[in-house]
Formats: sequence, structure tokens, C-alpha cells
Amino acid sequence: MTEIPTEEYILKCTSACAGCGDSLTLRYVLKAAGPDSVLVMPAGCTAAFQGIYPKTAYAVPVVNIAFGAAAACASGISSLFQATGRKTRVIVYAGDGGTLDIGLQAMSGAFERRTDFLYICYDNEAYGNTGMQRSGATPLGARTTTTPVGKTEMKKDIDAIIAAHNPPYQATASASYPQDLFRKVKKALTFHGPTFIHVLSPCPPGWRYSSENTVEVGRLAVKSGMWALWEREYGKLAISAPTKTAMKKPVPLEDYLSLQGRFKGIDEKTVELLKEQIAENFHSLATREEAL
Repeated sequence: MTEIPTEEYILKCTSACAGCGDSLTLRYVLKAAGPDSVLVMPAGCTAAFQGIYPKTAYAVPVVNIAFGAAAACASGISSLFQATGRKTRVIVYAGDGGTLDIGLQAMSGAFERRTDFLYICYDNEAYGNTGMQRSGATPLGARTTTTPVGKTEMKKDIDAIIAAHNPPYQATASASYPQDLFRKVKKALTFHGPTFIHVLSPCPPGWRYSSENTVEVGRLAVKSGMWALWEREYGKLAISAPTKTAMKKPVPLEDYLSLQGRFKGIDEKTVELLKEQIAENFHSLATREEAL
């Protein structure tokens, strides 16, 4: 951890839930980005727990913007900075609802226009700020307030959608692997053009586990294969070390599911479908890495 700076850009006055994976994610994102950064933040958990106006717990400038407009706003800011010669980093920090669903159109437009910015999706796999309704990121079988007996659809593959825009760099990460997250954010900010990092951010109240288990839950997601870590640079895919280990010897998926109340009562057929999806994803990642 010696490579990670000691400076803190999230002050000790947030109203985040205990064990919040989102605030842990943002902590390392800002350590990697540094103080000369602007956060563009749509509606979501991170906008809600930053503090009460006019004060903020974030030690960098923040633009709070409408749910579907983050990427459009970032495009304007990035264009202004380019026109005036400023090197300030522009970072959209949005949840899965504001990325996979409500913000998808604006994000696609910004990537198509080759906006110079970093888009980070912190994924807690539901609309956490409004009571944990299902989103396009909610996994098969997970209980939310709008899927009380478990979601019947697979999670939307936002990474494939982003890859179709052919950005110079995109990656997945997890708040439970801070060095990997820190390194990927630092790397993404070295590219000109649109870059994307998809981060798993466990949520204790929404996923229904005890708050001290956030890091363990995030690691089990990777070790079981429910969340794969990789990066893609100019089309070349590289699988990150924790996922390479999981591909050789994954922990039982049940170890991950059993820690979370949102998967309580999940049936064996659904568990098998999740295992098949993991196997298919591992095969796809291995094939794409070997092809390059």
C-alpha cells in the first residue's frame, strides 16, 4: 500500500452508511486523481452523502447534475478546459442506475464524440439512494424492493456496450482490491479521450450483510467469479491477477451468495445459471486475451 498517497480528499463528515463500498471506492479514486480534478456527479448515493448544502465532504470541486446528464455536462467542462489550456482532470462518478439505465444515452454520446474524460461507474447493483430498487445491474436472483422474490433477468453487460465504442482504455475494479483500483485509475487518466472503469461497490444495507464484511464480500465476488477483474488497452485485453487465480481455482459461488440477505431463498436452478454465466465469462475473457 506504500504506493498510495496518504492525502485524503474525502473529509470525515459524510453521511454514508457504515461499511459503504461506494465511499471506499471514491476514496481511492481521488487519491489516484489528485486535487486538480473535477467530479461530475449525478443523483445517487455519492451525491446524497456528500453533506448538506452549502458544505461538502469532498475536497475537490463537485458538479451535482441531473440523473441522466452527467456525461453531457462532463463533455462541456472538458471542452472548456481544452479551449483554455487547463489540465484539470474531468471525472464522472456515477452509480449503476445513472450509467446502465438513466445515463446510458448521454454516456454513449460522450464516448462517440471522443470526450476527454474518465467515466467511473460505482456499481452497487441497484438504486441504492432511493431504497434498493432493481437496476439493469442487479444480478439474476437478487432480491430488491421491486424484485422481492429475486430478479428474473441477467445483469446488463455494460462493459460490452462500452467496448463497442472502442475507448483507448477501460477496466473493471473492486473497492476490495485498492491497489488494483488505484493503479487502474492512474493509468486511465494518462489517456486522451474517453476512458471507463466499472467498479464493484458492495452495499451493506442493500445487499443485507453486516457492515464490517464489505471488503470480504467484495473479495468473494472476485474469487467466486461473480466479478472479474481485467483491463482493455487499445483493444488488447489483460486479465488481472486475482481473476487469473479465480479462473484456476474459484471459491464456491455459494460462499459469496450465503453472506448476503438479498440472495436468501435463491433456488438451485438460479445458482446453476449463475455458475454457467461465470464459466462463459471466464471462457470469453481467456479467449480474448489469448487471441491478442
